[in-house]
Amino acid sequence: MQVPLQITFRGMDPSPAIESLIRQRSSRMERFNGRIIRCHVVVDVPHRHGRKGNQYAVHLDITTPTGPIVISRDPGVEGAHAEVDVAVRDAFDAATRRLEDEARRHRAA
Repeated sequence: MQVPLQITFRGMDPSPAIESLIRQRSSRMERFNGRIIRCHVVVDVPHRHGRKGNQYAVHLDITTPTGPIVISRDPGVEGAHAEVDVAVRDAFDAATRRLEDEARRHRAA
């Protein structure tokens, strides 16, 4: 990545384990597009539920030379998870699919 990865935790304490997972997953994305200019990851606990447990939201904002890629996994919307590592994994899987699609379109052009 040309610019360092930016990770923000909201509504929760920063977790070295989750930060490590995010860094690992973001480095894997580079094989699909080595020209990622910026990657901002927000891990959020927007609503604290006493009975249901926390639902984690993960937002990815990736900037490439061809344009932005924005991925959101919010509670109450498809992709909400009670485990933060699963939410991170699903968000990065969606971003990787978008980068793969972008690479295919670029090769076809």
